[in-house]
Amino acid sequence: MTQIPVQPGIMDIALYVSGESALAGREDVLKLSSNENPLGCSPAAIDAFKEASAQLHRYPATDHRALRVAIGEVHGLDPDRIICGVGSDEVLQFVVQAYAGPGDEVITTEHGFSMYPILARMVGATPVTVAEAERRIDVDAILAAVGERTRVVFLANPANPTGTMMTEAELQRLVDDLPPRVILVHDGAYTEFAAGFDGGASIVDRHPNVIMTRTFSKIHGLGGLRIGWGYASREMIEVLNRIRQPFNLSNAQMAAAEAAIRDTHFTARCADLNARMRDRMRNSLIQMGIACDESFANFVLARFDSADTAAAADAALREDGILVRRVGGYGLPAALRITVGDEDGVNRVLDSLGRFMARRRA
Repeated sequence: MTQIPVQPGIMDIALYVSGESALAGREDVLKLSSNENPLGCSPAAIDAFKEASAQLHRYPATDHRALRVAIGEVHGLDPDRIICGVGSDEVLQFVVQAYAGPGDEVITTEHGFSMYPILARMVGATPVTVAEAERRIDVDAILAAVGERTRVVFLANPANPTGTMMTEAELQRLVDDLPPRVILVHDGAYTEFAAGFDGGASIVDRHPNVIMTRTFSKIHGLGGLRIGWGYASREMIEVLNRIRQPFNLSNAQMAAAEAAIRDTHFTARCADLNARMRDRMRNSLIQMGIACDESFANFVLARFDSADTAAAADAALREDGILVRRVGGYGLPAALRITVGDEDGVNRVLDSLGRFMARRRA
């Protein structure tokens, strides 16, 4: 049988695997594998979604105007420089589709989000992975990897799955030293959990080769609706809109997202809960003898003395009905990424790992 030709790079893609959500035989599963908001989403978003459901027969607005205006008002951004997508992943895809292709290189980092190399291969480009420095993005390593074929640099800041964050000076130095022809994609999915951080907006305003992306899936609790957005120069947004499907977001999605982003009190409540529970979890893990870097996201990276110990800890958590994320695929086989839950969820995790570590010492 004749094989139909496939575009370069497609068959090199390793399929993305999402966090588990169920355990056979258990009804009390605590899912901490996908960095979801333990408080869910704003009640206003639910009401808006329900109201929009009465108009499911209507085609949505193709310009996303109302949602872009809401984003702009809340974050102090120009709505005409905002693009919306099916999750921030789609906006990231627009960038590689528009600016990279066969023969080009896309730079990612050692422990970076696993979608980045997938997106590069999707357009036939070659992903180039550079080392990090103790689980932190290394500006010098990125700059050293930039060559004539480099078209895009992806970085998550705060980073997933490490939770670490670049300093403003590091980010500025990277942008200053990148060739203007290279696009820097600043993935800020976890921006709202890093107090006082603008997600890279000020960098975008000073550099036309930078785009920042954000999502409604994390702090806004709308992961099930898949809504994200990007902010860049007018020229870049015009390019990206040329390859965006006109009806990529439904009226129900946009209504829920607009209500969510305007409910700033709910967002602040979520950020406050996360900050308190994240600090408690990290400090408790360290006291147990589990290494844990300071996190600026809504999860912590628990690091054990070996891959075997991490696997055993994961098994102990699963035995107690708790699902976390193994991150061996991110080059961190001796670690577990644990979403920060509410107080009850944090208590369950700490109790389970406390018992596990006590058995290890016995």
